[in-house]
Amino acid sequence: MPTIKSKADLRRTLRAKRKALSHAEQRAAANRLAANIAGVRLFLVSRRIACYLPHDGEIDPGKIMQRIWRMGKTCYLPVLPRLSRDRLWFAKALPGMKMTRNRYGILEPAVPARELVRAKELDLILMPLVGFDRNGNRLGRGGGFYDRSLQYLHGRLHRNKPRLLGLAHDFQRVETLDPDPWDIPLAGIVTDKAIYLSPNQ
Repeated sequence: MPTIKSKADLRRTLRAKRKALSHAEQRAAANRLAANIAGVRLFLVSRRIACYLPHDGEIDPGKIMQRIWRMGKTCYLPVLPRLSRDRLWFAKALPGMKMTRNRYGILEPAVPARELVRAKELDLILMPLVGFDRNGNRLGRGGGFYDRSLQYLHGRLHRNKPRLLGLAHDFQRVETLDPDPWDIPLAGIVTDKAIYLSPNQ
């Protein structure tokens, strides 16, 4: 487990370790991740679930998306609209749909703006992480897109939608992270090796 260091150092260390994984290692981790989340109650009871397309070595939720479709749930992916440049919206994801790259080079659904929905219309968001601790604190890329998109959840009871689960490789767990005032705590983190539910869940 990485020792405590600055968030910038942690991001560099964990991103490098993530990107060093081979394709075979990433595939195996993705399969184990999908098997682990299949037993998480929050995933099972949610109907409208947002995932993400992996970038920069992030663990791949592709098998989870396939499970969502097989279970008759609705899958969504984040989109960065041109007119709302600092917040994420979400588009319904379908197998084989047309994709485009956003300004960061990340693939997202190519859909009209009228088809996008806000985060509060979802039941569950499966979020990518750079690092995490057992208390549900998340270290993201540093852009703040998820935090700004979910800032309305600050100070609200956990029953408000959407609930948040982080997805990560297990080696991305650190001993402790000091949350920033704008951070939204996660309900838990699912990795390729374990399920960590936050103490307050």
